[in-house]
Amino acid sequence: MLRAILFGFSGVLVDDQPLHLGLFRRVLAEDDIELSDAEYSKLYQSRDDKDFLSAVLRGRGQRFDEALLMRLLTRKASYFREQIRVEGFPFFQGALQLVRKAAEESFTLGVVSRALRGEIEAALEQPAVGGLFKVVVSAEDVEETKPDPEAYRRALSDLNSVPPLPSRLYHPHEVLAVENSVSGLAAARAAGLVTLGVSHSSSSEGLAGADLVVGGLGEVRLDVLQQQLAEASRS
Repeated sequence: MLRAILFGFSGVLVDDQPLHLGLFRRVLAEDDIELSDAEYSKLYQSRDDKDFLSAVLRGRGQRFDEALLMRLLTRKASYFREQIRVEGFPFFQGALQLVRKAAEESFTLGVVSRALRGEIEAALEQPAVGGLFKVVVSAEDVEETKPDPEAYRRALSDLNSVPPLPSRLYHPHEVLAVENSVSGLAAARAAGLVTLGVSHSSSSEGLAGADLVVGGLGEVRLDVLQQQLAEASRS
């Protein structure tokens, strides 16, 4: 039986990819570097902001400059906070409702993401979901990003060790990982978790390795989900 749910962030709970693309273009343009849609799609997959900007700079044949990289990261984070302060987070349809319903039904909740902790926590502090998440594992918390399972193993450890402590330990087969990418699903599977693939921001073809695939979080009914994943959550 499933007892906890760990959500991806970008592309799972929030539809923020257009926002990130626009901000990356803005900070790079300030240093006379152009970024195309194709390059963004190719390089951003499975990378955090630092790795992405490093790849862009190296792709230009530009000598790697740590000071430039940190300047770009700082400006991008500042612009992100300002835009979110004005416009709020673009949660996917059904995401907030599912989170609240899961909390009402006593699921323990967490986020496992390559996004920056500040971005994640800003979203989770919104009144609709404030205080509902026990665990957050962000890009700053791990050495290796997805598909490496480090982030999910860290999250599982935190489920068991961060107060309030559970009445009994969470085992991997009792924890559902909700992901929208091949690398995210691979990371969760390698950590022994049950997996749900969500295709609302991508093609479902690459999600075939998930225990179950849905078109969007609005489709998820927790009682039905328990039934559909019963076998996987017993293994």
